[in-house]
Amino acid sequence: MADMHTLEDARAMLLAEVNALDAEQIAVWEAHGRILAEPIVALSDSPRFDVSAMDGYALRAQDQGKRLAVSQRIAAGQQPIALAANSCARIFTGAPLPAEADCVVMQERVSEHDGFIDAPNALPIGDNVRLRGREVLKGTELLPAGARITPAALGLIASQGIAQVKVRRRPRVVILATGDELVAPGKPLAAGQIHDSNRVMLAALLRDMGADIIATQHVRDSLDETRAALRHAAEHADLVLTSGGVSVGEEDHVKQAVTAEGELSLWRLDIRPGKPLALGRLPRGDGSAAHFIGLAGNPVSSFVGALLLVRPLLGALLKAPALDALPALTARAQFTTHTAARWHYMRVTLDYRASADGCYAHAYGDQDSSLLRSCVGADALAVIPPNSRVSPGDVIDCLLIPE
Repeated sequence: MADMHTLEDARAMLLAEVNALDAEQIAVWEAHGRILAEPIVALSDSPRFDVSAMDGYALRAQDQGKRLAVSQRIAAGQQPIALAANSCARIFTGAPLPAEADCVVMQERVSEHDGFIDAPNALPIGDNVRLRGREVLKGTELLPAGARITPAALGLIASQGIAQVKVRRRPRVVILATGDELVAPGKPLAAGQIHDSNRVMLAALLRDMGADIIATQHVRDSLDETRAALRHAAEHADLVLTSGGVSVGEEDHVKQAVTAEGELSLWRLDIRPGKPLALGRLPRGDGSAAHFIGLAGNPVSSFVGALLLVRPLLGALLKAPALDALPALTARAQFTTHTAARWHYMRVTLDYRASADGCYAHAYGDQDSSLLRSCVGADALAVIPPNSRVSPGDVIDCLLIPE
């Protein structure tokens, strides 16, 4: 349709001239989930010395089959002395190997009597030994800039003795939900009212994407109130995100308010759900501008719009490539549908049971954009092109929904 934009157009407009946020130094204890602003480089070999992988006895492989004196006992954290000739060392998992030793025989294979062991045969050099630098060598890049710090990554960073990491500042986001019909959860409903679910959902979704939700607000259906809320939010946020009020009804004031307060660059997409969608910028008093995204009020439309457009914007602000696009795969449809002139993003569950046909996509029965239940438990969005017919067994593209 001539007055609609493609998702690709919207992404291009949204990400044009986006500058990454500043970096900040934080303690490793606080870094879970943050985005690295610079690479993490190994400060030392790991392991830093040859390490026993077993409880047992360290010896020279050339001494296999001999009776050897137990000349020392080495526990983790202790510094051994060089191994004497015709001897072995009682050693424990994680302890450093003594100089001259080149293998460890596990304790289950030998018995110690009166300070001696009979070393078994068939002991290869390096057996049960983790060699210095096996995991990583000093100077190796462990994590690139733009990586999200997972629990495993935290452990890797800490293993290098790194106590401070440089990360991107979290994007500050204000979420505004518009509509006289909305009432906060926990408060009683009058006739015609509904509980406000979008603010709760979007705040959680964006926190998982790395955002700092600095405020959420309910805005009544008033042009003046909408303009004031946008103006105030822009002064404090990197992104102002609205839910509802972007359609063409008499009580939909967001589009007009953004046009009056700032710049509206795009309105309406050729997708379902989420056709009513607005992109723009809101000026601040210092001459800079906040990003603006206006999502449709139907909860599924807000959910899908956040995944398709808010997520890549946050990725650009954080300079995190992994947030740029949702992971994709192909699956075989286990449903029937047909589309009109818009792209349809259907909520589906995926069945990965081993099969020559790969995984299967099962669509939620009712794909109406008001039914948030279709997003609960959904694994992916099936991407159905305009003017298409899909039958069971057809191969379709799917975008994975992050957990």
